[in-house]
Amino acid sequence: MVNLHQRVILITGAGRGIGRALAHYLAKHGAHVIVNDIGTAIDGTGIDTSVAHTVATEITANGHTAIADTHDITDFAQAANLIDHAVDAFGDLDVVVNNAATERNLGLLDLTESDFRSVIDVSLTGTFAVSHHAAVHWRDRHTGPDSPRRNLIHTASGSGLLNPLPTQTNYAAAKAGVAAMTTVHALELARYNIAVNCLSPSMVRTRLTEATPGMPAPVDNGFDPNHPRVCAPIVAYLADADCTLNGQVLSVRGGTVAVNRGWSLGDHVHKDDYWTPDELADQLPHLTHDDPHDTLAATLDAALGTGFAAGGRDAFQGFINSALDNAAAAHTT
Repeated sequence: MVNLHQRVILITGAGRGIGRALAHYLAKHGAHVIVNDIGTAIDGTGIDTSVAHTVATEITANGHTAIADTHDITDFAQAANLIDHAVDAFGDLDVVVNNAATERNLGLLDLTESDFRSVIDVSLTGTFAVSHHAAVHWRDRHTGPDSPRRNLIHTASGSGLLNPLPTQTNYAAAKAGVAAMTTVHALELARYNIAVNCLSPSMVRTRLTEATPGMPAPVDNGFDPNHPRVCAPIVAYLADADCTLNGQVLSVRGGTVAVNRGWSLGDHVHKDDYWTPDELADQLPHLTHDDPHDTLAATLDAALGTGFAAGGRDAFQGFINSALDNAAAAHTT
């Protein structure tokens, strides 16, 4: 049985959306929660430290245990201070949930270096920084086979793993990188009894996704498959000291939880000599391959009922072009 009683759990980006839902859920199930958030806007600009304090206050008002933290995880030194703050407050740290993310949705032609780096800095570099300092703390406290189980939980996304979404070069690259780090970290940290896994949500209603065309409205009563809470039980399991998973990336959409298999080899051609370009031009087009247009159209059809798959390539490309143009226009206004 999953037991989170007095497990010390740090959650980045816990002031809103999925992070906030995790903080409330894990605290309700007995965890001591560190609510980390500097309270930026969706695009990573601005600071509102009240965001983290509000969530921590909500949790303590419900009779559970939480503290607020406003260290900036994009700063390597502040990420170290974040770990120190958690340990100073509760005496140790059992679990880290790297959840923080921002978005600046623009096509490649309109994306500036700053736009690219700002998103990478939070989702990818921030995940690295917090994970590094947590892992150093756990290594230094590791005394052998009987050392307590630690859990490192990353957050990826369907964007970057499953869905090739235009305007998300930066976000998709960051989230794909987070998933890749998960498997590497799982191997590297196993000797210290640290389990590393990754959550990959899709179609979860947050401030980053609520404007997505076709995103269902909240359900007032009963199960809401798009509510951030759908992620919480999965994270609770991954945060348990007896969790047996390691190096796994789990997709969640509504009530469905699926194991991701990552990039895998498909059809191939072979010869025991150097290929010529003409030979490859003759052979490669005949291999079975996934077309990114077909992949995205099928994904949008399944999620939003768009009918793109039946509408033809030109019509769908027109939709993509409009999305790119609209993102660029919105960025300049």
